[in-house]
Formats: sequence, structure tokens, C-alpha cells
Amino acid sequence: MQPFTTLTAIAAPLIEADVDTDIIYPARFLTITEKKGLGRYAFHDRRYDGQGRELADFVLNRDPWRHAGILVAGPNFGCGSSREQAPWAILDMGIRCIIAPSFAEIFRGNCYRNGMLPVTVGEADHAALLSDASAGASLHVDLSARTITRPDGSAIAIAIDDGKRDALLNGWDEVMGILNLYAGTIDRYEQDRRTRLPWLTR
Repeated sequence: MQPFTTLTAIAAPLIEADVDTDIIYPARFLTITEKKGLGRYAFHDRRYDGQGRELADFVLNRDPWRHAGILVAGPNFGCGSSREQAPWAILDMGIRCIIAPSFAEIFRGNCYRNGMLPVTVGEADHAALLSDASAGASLHVDLSARTITRPDGSAIAIAIDDGKRDALLNGWDEVMGILNLYAGTIDRYEQDRRTRLPWLTR
């Protein structure tokens, strides 16, 4: 998994609430199992008409937001089904950080597992970041410092569990994260078990 340390990128505003995983990645594409290339299906029915032509009114089809690396979304982003293809598709189109007032829990977990940073912010910070994104501005995300820096230089704190932060900073998947954080404890348990129950290892 690619580490997530810092990111400076154009932020795209997606103001709508309750954007579900079927909007993000329509169910008819679920037979595709490869992660690579799924970006072309992200928000497919919002981005293209029935003939595959771009719809000009969708924000990610317009400059500068078609080059966005950050998405400032509405509340309850990623609700609906648990399909992991939704974050895969967003990541494949170049977006690594999603900022919203709230996320569906499974979607948030899938973001962490795929090296993406979901950031939950309060109402006032969300309004400020939406304003920045609507102006076509770039934001600077620093996971080490736990901050999002706005164009005016002000910073918004990122609240994140220490374990998930460490995993993203180091590019660890769940197994690597457990091994790196608890290897000593696991070794001590195994040594103790071999001492107390030696017949189990013969």
C-alpha cells in the first residue's frame, strides 16, 4: 500500500448529501475485479450520458476540478452497500483524500485499507473548505502534523486514530499494521505457550 504522508492538490466540491456507493461505482460494473482502471467508472452516471459523452455540469468534468486530488463531499458520503470498488474507483481517478461532515462506517474503513485518508470535519470547517474548493483552490494535507492547510494559511485539525494514522504513514495493510505494532507481544505469547504447552509444538 502506498504511504500517505502529505498531499497538496486541487480540491473538488461535491456538495450533495448521501452520495451512496452505487452513485460512486454503479452495480453493473461489479463484475470487474481488477483495481487498476476503475477510475473511468467512478461517478459514471454523473460523468457520462448514455453515449459515453461527458456531462458538462458534473464538477469532476470541469477544470480545474478534473485534476482534483482531494474531494470535499457532503454528509454521509459512501453510504449504501459495502462495495470496496467505490474507494478503489475514486483512488484510481487520482483522489486520495475525502473530506466530509460524516461517512458511512464501512466506506471509511475501506478508504483506510486502500491508503486513502477520509477526514471528518465540523460544520464551520466544512463550509470553509467547500468555499476553498468551489474557488478552485488547492489544499495541503499533512498527516504527520494532522492538519489541513487552507489557501489563507489557516489550519484545520485532522482527528484520526493513532493506529490508522501509523498505518497510512507507513503504507501498512491491516496485517502489517498488527505485526509492526504488536510483534513483541506476539513473540512473548508464542514463547510462553511453547514453555507451558510444549507438546503442542512437537
